[in-house]
Amino acid sequence: MTNIKELESTISKLTVAGKGILAADESTGTITKRFQAVGIESTEDNRRAYREMLITSPEFNRYIAGVILFEETLNQNTSQGISFPEALKNMGVLPGIKVDKGLVHLANSLDENITQGLDGLPERLAEYKSKGACFAKWRSVYTISDKTPTSIAIETNAEVLARYAAICQEQGIVPIVEPEVLIDGDHTLARCEEVTEPVLQAVFNALYRHHVKLEFIVLKPSMVISGKACPQKASVNEVAEATVRILRRTVPGAVPTINFLSGGQTSEQATAHLNAMNQLAKLPWNLSFSYARALQDYCMKTWQGQSKNIATAQKAFSKRAMLNSLAAQGKYQESMEKEEISLAS
Repeated sequence: MTNIKELESTISKLTVAGKGILAADESTGTITKRFQAVGIESTEDNRRAYREMLITSPEFNRYIAGVILFEETLNQNTSQGISFPEALKNMGVLPGIKVDKGLVHLANSLDENITQGLDGLPERLAEYKSKGACFAKWRSVYTISDKTPTSIAIETNAEVLARYAAICQEQGIVPIVEPEVLIDGDHTLARCEEVTEPVLQAVFNALYRHHVKLEFIVLKPSMVISGKACPQKASVNEVAEATVRILRRTVPGAVPTINFLSGGQTSEQATAHLNAMNQLAKLPWNLSFSYARALQDYCMKTWQGQSKNIATAQKAFSKRAMLNSLAAQGKYQESMEKEEISLAS
């Protein structure tokens, strides 16, 4: 592999202790729904202004190592007239790009999905790289029910994730490998654990088959957690212990960093769970965050599309980023949620 130096440089910056990855790669449809929920009109300019507000928040680069962008943002300029990737790099933050093309029905399955987007991926990656992207993201989704995920869905999605990761590394791009076991449903913690283990096993078996260098990937898994509609909610420590138990069984120590998705958890839950994991015995990987809503929620609600609210909204984002940075080091305390945080402007 001729791109080792590029991959080494990128992964070393993404694995700095206490820093995480901001997922700001919501598709136009997804961010439109989130904007509408808080009364913001989803125009191209509003989306650009919102994402610029995020990356110019106080101390942004102290807590965030990389930002996953949607293609629209990759091609946009900030109000200062420089491209988003360039603006991020000027702050020492790495730009990344979501490259999958979303979910389609997996034929002959029990209402399961496969992720599309492999066709033309090498050419798209070359273009994204020329615009400054250093890493990429691809998401596969697994739904828990009595009968799902099926072995065919587990194996097929693992194969696609591995093919994507191999193509990325060939291009000198670090792949974020994201197998998301959805929180939707009434499943117990034990059922989620039962599903997550074979999902991760299949992913790593496929990565081996495709000769993906594990030293140059970011794993972005869901936590092992009870379903949203489950009447018996697992405690913070139960989630942390179950998640780490499954990671120990399935994720080789060669993987440098595991950056969790928040996947329907509240901002506070996602922070508390990450913190509890980092307070367990020493682990072979860096455990950090790659959150979207759990980082952005308070900021978006505070902003409301109004320029007069920018400073307050940015403060809300910076506080959330700081709390997650502390959680990634096992230093977060619930009492910090109510404390006034002093941030440099």
